[in-house]
Amino acid sequence: MTLLGMARGTALALCVWPVVGFSAFVPDNQRNVETVTFTVSPQGDDSADGSATRPFKTLARAQQAVRSVNSNANVVVLLADGIYRIADPLHFTPADGGQDGNNVTWQSAPNASPVIAGSLPVTGWKISDAARQIYVADVPAGTDTRQLWVNNRLAKPASIEIPRSAIEFDAEGMTINDPKYDYLASLPTQHRIEVQATGYFTNRLSPVKSIAGRKLLMQQPAWDNNTWGYDTLNAPVGSESAHLYLNNSLAFLTQPNQFYVDPEGGKLYYRPAAGVTPEQMTVELPRLPYLVAIGGSYERPVRDLTFKGIRFSYTSWMGPSSPEGYADQQSGAYLTGVTPGRPKDAFKSCVWGCRAFETRRNDWSQIPAAVQVSAAERIVFDQVVFAHLGQIGLGIGNNDNAHATGVGLGARSIEVKRSVFNDLAGGAILAGGISRDAHHPSNPRMANRNVVIANNRIKTVSQVYMDNSAILSTYVDSAIILHNDISDAPYDGIDIGWGWGINDVGGNAVYRIAERGHYDHPDNLIYDTPTLHRRVMVAYNRLYNIKTRFHDGGAIYNLSASPDTFIAENYVYNIPDRIALYLDEGSRYITIRNNVVDGAGTWLNINTVGSYQPLRTSTDNKAVGNWHTEGKVGGLWDAYNNNLMEGNQLIKGGKWPAEARRVMENAGIQKEAGAVAYGDAR
Repeated sequence: MTLLGMARGTALALCVWPVVGFSAFVPDNQRNVETVTFTVSPQGDDSADGSATRPFKTLARAQQAVRSVNSNANVVVLLADGIYRIADPLHFTPADGGQDGNNVTWQSAPNASPVIAGSLPVTGWKISDAARQIYVADVPAGTDTRQLWVNNRLAKPASIEIPRSAIEFDAEGMTINDPKYDYLASLPTQHRIEVQATGYFTNRLSPVKSIAGRKLLMQQPAWDNNTWGYDTLNAPVGSESAHLYLNNSLAFLTQPNQFYVDPEGGKLYYRPAAGVTPEQMTVELPRLPYLVAIGGSYERPVRDLTFKGIRFSYTSWMGPSSPEGYADQQSGAYLTGVTPGRPKDAFKSCVWGCRAFETRRNDWSQIPAAVQVSAAERIVFDQVVFAHLGQIGLGIGNNDNAHATGVGLGARSIEVKRSVFNDLAGGAILAGGISRDAHHPSNPRMANRNVVIANNRIKTVSQVYMDNSAILSTYVDSAIILHNDISDAPYDGIDIGWGWGINDVGGNAVYRIAERGHYDHPDNLIYDTPTLHRRVMVAYNRLYNIKTRFHDGGAIYNLSASPDTFIAENYVYNIPDRIALYLDEGSRYITIRNNVVDGAGTWLNINTVGSYQPLRTSTDNKAVGNWHTEGKVGGLWDAYNNNLMEGNQLIKGGKWPAEARRVMENAGIQKEAGAVAYGDAR
């Protein structure tokens, strides 16, 4: 019986889902294929033969060796214990994968915990400013970073909060009407300062060009792109989460665990916690924007490549430091470039959408991940640790501009299992793209299909790019998200889908009205065929202590139509005043069944865009047999929209029925998966 077949029964047979995934090959003893093993060690020698007694030193040398034998054999590369500091990211092309049905596996040696690191260690600390408790160390001239790790904890950039009440915004920047901040005009390297703004669901970054008096003149196009759309830098939704900061000046280094890097002077400044001395600090300074890019072409993808028992650490994505900034729109998607027809007064007239802005929804960019997979098939990550990374941990089939190979999408049969994602600047996993070719591929080989994300532990993510959900799967045919444990995240836990219904069959009528005008752009089509967001299963996951920052979104969230999709037997708890299960705009054909929600402001919500009735945007959904403690229901669950609620139970006083307790006990990582832990992520 298939997994989706089981989901149609009265209860899901939770214990039958296997730890192993769907990659299946003919056993070697039946194919008569030998296995060749190479060994790598930080103490090795690249002139050696790669044997257990004479290991290679570098991963690049091991790649060369793999290519010499993988046409006729399975290959295993064993990484001995230690840190492998790479000066350049690793690229895995079709030549690096298994050939002719063979497999290539990169894995830790027995009892080893190898780390592939994109950083350099920083030592030689000296006191720089005793009164401010700031230390300084030399780093290579030209080194820049947005992240720093001290004792394997993410440090914070030098930053101060400024009151929104003192700010006046205009088309060129902003003025601070408070003499307390007059010193800003005298600061050096003003172009390195940036404005950060948090809102209802966005976390925006816009770099400064110069400061004159109390006026901050901002770099373009970042300022334009951050001051129009929705939940903008200058007009965020609500006041509770609407904060404004100035980052990245030595003058702002006033708090423990803050840092500042001076690339021109080759200096790194850091203020440790009280009582901590440099001798007690292990400091890692990232110097790479990503670690691994796996990808070929649509005609020749990378195939049959596995990573097991390896840790990927220490990167810093530098995109927000450019004139583009980070014009955040939602969950790692951001606006770049200049928009033709943008109104000159858009910072006033377009803070809740307008026609020119709406035409760009298919053009947004995605954050490039630390480990990237595209144009690839049968790639497995098993017992891998993605930790201490300056962006999203793992990107699978994202837009082409989010992949170093320049080829996006085209990810098929990708497995991520029994792995840990911890201490990340961005989200854990981003699967799928958001471009036109992502939802309606012009080449069938571009389609993202069959992604399994199972038995992973995800904790303390989205610390910098707080808008990122822990797991986001956009346009993926058959995304299977099972038995994950997700905690300590500022935004959503699991998000599926994209597009607000605008790319679904017939489009979204709301976006045809005058003030939206999405389809006025000739490239924004009204499609007669469905997107690739379909056949998704989100089940048996445990989510708690999430949505700690933003109100919008849900612990589990869907956007747009997704036929044959189930959100079932998940356990969500401890998200007070937030939404647990959320079907957003354009949601259709989704079943929400047998979930347990304990402690949420709204246990179930659907965005039917009621202000545009009689238009129907979110229809044909079911919420059946769920258990919840006191909490609201949002949206229109009615016959007009054919949204059905049936058999859901309000539980008071902790009197959970046996069926609900079984869901609670079995949600999260399966015992059969073994230990899925790293550091305090356990």
